[in-house]
Amino acid sequence: MKWTKLLSTKRFGMENFYDLRNHDRTEYQRDYDRLIFSSPFRRLQNKTQVFPLPGSIFVHNRLTHSLEVASVGRSIGNWVGKYLRDKYQNDSAHFEEIGDIVAAACLAHDLGNPPFGHSGEKTIGTFFSEGKGQNLRKEVEEDGGRWADFTHFEGNANAIRLLTHQFIGRRPGGFVMTYSTLASIVKYPYSSELSGDKQKFGFFASEENSYQIIAADLGIRKLQSTPLKYARYPLVYIVEAADDICYQIMDIEDAHKLGIQTTEKTIELFLQFFEGKRLESVTRNLGLVSDVNEKIAYLRSSIIGSLVTECAEAFVENEEKIMNGTFIGTLINHTSKKSHDAYKQCSQFAFQHIYKSKEVLDIELAGYHIIGFLLEKFIDAIQTPTHSYSTLLLNRVPEQYNMHSESITERVQSVIDFVSGMTDVYALDLYRKITGIGVPLL
Repeated sequence: MKWTKLLSTKRFGMENFYDLRNHDRTEYQRDYDRLIFSSPFRRLQNKTQVFPLPGSIFVHNRLTHSLEVASVGRSIGNWVGKYLRDKYQNDSAHFEEIGDIVAAACLAHDLGNPPFGHSGEKTIGTFFSEGKGQNLRKEVEEDGGRWADFTHFEGNANAIRLLTHQFIGRRPGGFVMTYSTLASIVKYPYSSELSGDKQKFGFFASEENSYQIIAADLGIRKLQSTPLKYARYPLVYIVEAADDICYQIMDIEDAHKLGIQTTEKTIELFLQFFEGKRLESVTRNLGLVSDVNEKIAYLRSSIIGSLVTECAEAFVENEEKIMNGTFIGTLINHTSKKSHDAYKQCSQFAFQHIYKSKEVLDIELAGYHIIGFLLEKFIDAIQTPTHSYSTLLLNRVPEQYNMHSESITERVQSVIDFVSGMTDVYALDLYRKITGIGVPLL
């Protein structure tokens, strides 16, 4: 792969349009701003990240997480961009804009995630693999649909659909993002047919051709045609690293704020990232602060700073493999042994003591029931649209979703679009109204 092709300002859906105006912002900064002011991005403020949406104690939601990932991603991207500019001084590629590309992609990386945290994806998938949605398989496959798109529902693939699909009343190209920003979001650039037992893939069948257009123009290496699989677009590694850094470290800080784990254990986990003189310096600085939350915040910021540098170094050290499509693993896995081991310890602790905590399990259980219920009701409605109750339900759906398509695959996809785009609050409110638990005041 070549940087001159990979860094492209061409916009999806506006390939034949050339903007003659002079802008103070780069095309990628315009991507970033377009996302910031969009409705799907604003809705992230009411979508669970890991812990239930805050009461008296503020914890991360999808929006604050995405903003932090964008900040970290920009830092890594800028570091890498400066290195590449020095390395390829005669190259015409705009390396100085890599930070802007990564920041925009980071903002968008969670746009396709459904409500109620990580269980939301699993709930949608299992509705079709284990629940009442199983009955649709034959009909969808006869319609030419890809059943694995539903049984392996993936928020990352859903983000690409949200950004590129022409929903009813919208312009061609969806958000009309640059090719480079869109490619940076696709963490798993292959068909759902290659998911295996994992719920990971990069694009639904409905967006497969769109991704092929982008990949061909950017010169992304195609690994196989059937089922479709590509090498990762290089900047995906930076977006992934920023996400890895933020969710792991911030989840532990949030758990501390909620009293799920002790201050002593949190400090112990965080100090594992340092050694030698750096450990002495960090320990000394901790002694200057008496506020417990400030201690944790200082450690968190120190860790993020170190990991930003190490992930950037890992990228440039492995640039040749990344550009050839032969790099294996994540940037986090290629940091120093000290950082890698400490990160692994944090991951294991989080899995055992945070993600299985009562607070997290309760929101996931609620999510399973609410999302499953809404899918069932609206799937029933698109199958019997002339029934009185179905008509009432479908009138509740925004017109942008094609619930009356002749294609059963498109109708099912539209139901998923509608439900996955809901906030936790909206999904709960609609659930209550449909069940009659919450009746509007007359």
